[in-house]
Amino acid sequence: MPLHSSNKEITLQGTAVSPGVAFGPVHVSARGMVAPEVYEIPHEHIEYEINRFEAAIEKTKTQLSQIQKKIEDISGDHEALIFEAHILILEDASIIKKVKTAIASRLQNAEYVYYAIIQTYCEAIRRMNDTYLAERATDIDDVAQRVIRNFNSADNEHKFEDPNPDHKHIIVAFDLTPSATATIDRQKSIGFITEQGSINSHTAILSRSLGIPAIVGIEAAVMTIKSLTFIILDGYTGRVILNPKPETITKYREIQRRKKEQENELDSIKESLTQTTDDRKITLSANIEFEHELTYVEKSGAEGIGLFRTEFYLLGGGEIPDESRQARVYSEVAKRTQPHQAIIRTLDAGGDKLPAEPLPEPEPNPFLGWRGIRVSLARQGMFKEQLRAILKASAHGKLGVMFPLISGLKELLLAKDILKECMDELNKSNTPFDPNIEIGMMIEVPSAALMAEELAKHVDFFSIGTNDLIQYTIAVDRVNKNVSNLYKPTNPAVIRLIDMTAQAAKNNGIWTGVCGEMASDLNLTPLLIGLGIDELSVGTHQLPRIKKAVRSLNYQECKELAQEAAKCRFSSQILQLSQEMAHRKYTLLID
Repeated sequence: MPLHSSNKEITLQGTAVSPGVAFGPVHVSARGMVAPEVYEIPHEHIEYEINRFEAAIEKTKTQLSQIQKKIEDISGDHEALIFEAHILILEDASIIKKVKTAIASRLQNAEYVYYAIIQTYCEAIRRMNDTYLAERATDIDDVAQRVIRNFNSADNEHKFEDPNPDHKHIIVAFDLTPSATATIDRQKSIGFITEQGSINSHTAILSRSLGIPAIVGIEAAVMTIKSLTFIILDGYTGRVILNPKPETITKYREIQRRKKEQENELDSIKESLTQTTDDRKITLSANIEFEHELTYVEKSGAEGIGLFRTEFYLLGGGEIPDESRQARVYSEVAKRTQPHQAIIRTLDAGGDKLPAEPLPEPEPNPFLGWRGIRVSLARQGMFKEQLRAILKASAHGKLGVMFPLISGLKELLLAKDILKECMDELNKSNTPFDPNIEIGMMIEVPSAALMAEELAKHVDFFSIGTNDLIQYTIAVDRVNKNVSNLYKPTNPAVIRLIDMTAQAAKNNGIWTGVCGEMASDLNLTPLLIGLGIDELSVGTHQLPRIKKAVRSLNYQECKELAQEAAKCRFSSQILQLSQEMAHRKYTLLID
């Protein structure tokens, strides 16, 4: 029986990946197409909605027949058979019957009922590991999108008032891509729940960065939670409460109130220095993906931007913005971050991130393939456009440029040579830029950490991307649930590589930052401070907590902790050491 079939309070357990509590109606968003708006209808409009559905089907059939005839004229019968198959999908009697029945039972608008049934069908097909069936699901999606577009939008007078007029909702989806997560309308989408994902996925990382409460790992959520069901999303424990009782709502309102009080307390230290009790200064900066996040950076008290991930900006619109458009965006970042620095990471595409360009065939192992600086060095025209845009923007504020996925000295020197070429080109055209712009690199692979002493001689800073460093060091795909239990930030090998990197930087007079998820983990702040990290770059929502944590710690005590951790043989021992100090110094921040 579906989970939404009664008004009984039901609790589902998933994995919390982004803290916060959200109250609101569900909006189901299955894979394949954008869900149409859902609204309730009165009983007397059932026949009207069925007529709308039948009209959309007929209109779609006419369109497909016209396309089929056109293809026959151009290419012959063989290619036209594709659209004959589409018409068969459209006329599937079982689907048509289910839609008509569901309109009457759900009392929801026809286009949404059709969408829900089609997507439930497609989800079932996709769960079968069969290439042919997967292709059929794509065909069904294609037809269904055309049907939904063909519903008569002029019938808005028959739309009935949404019980939630502010349109706030909680998304339920099989999964969300990083780009979809990054572009969520935070005024309307107040949280999300997915079937897939893990705490270390990029979607989870982005949800934390954007301050959106999120839970992953709710099995069959798309097919079993009905749209408009009122739920509570507990992003602290991973619980989803369907049809909550009044006392449950009261309990969570109180939790939300206490968290708000804590936020107000943190807000009071926003402008304070980020330094330990014995005056060790730590630079606390922000990670961003989009220009519009600068507003949150300004409000958070961040000391600049430690990581501007440019791949979403560059690739999110279907084509890479030209040099002048990039320069305008980077200039705005530079101006609004003053007097602090903004570090712009060059395109980091490939693997689990957005692709730089379509590949003729999937890479057998994209995490070890064509990604990061490798893409930029192979596509130097694109790379130089971005570098020149960054340099032009450096005339308007303090910028740094950072290269991703450097695995050895040769890549770093090649990237720097190309940057020097860009500087020479701008000099020749009398274009102003900062000739002393700081140049940095990511430490994400063990080879870079092992070569840190040599690499440090050629850059102004290191930024440790702990997410990749962990997975490459211990050979664990952080989003693979079969091995995710092995993904341990406190693995002794990882900690030694971080220590090696920080020491090499110190020996060569440059600074070291951490921009990965470890920087946001309050349990690990004492350990990172003790390892000699100079800068922490985190999501804006987490920044005040990290500031409070740093201001609660003693650097000498943290150093002693790190020295003790260096002797440990197991991840759990290192985690326990850091966690114990964290709980002594700032327990309430972690609860």
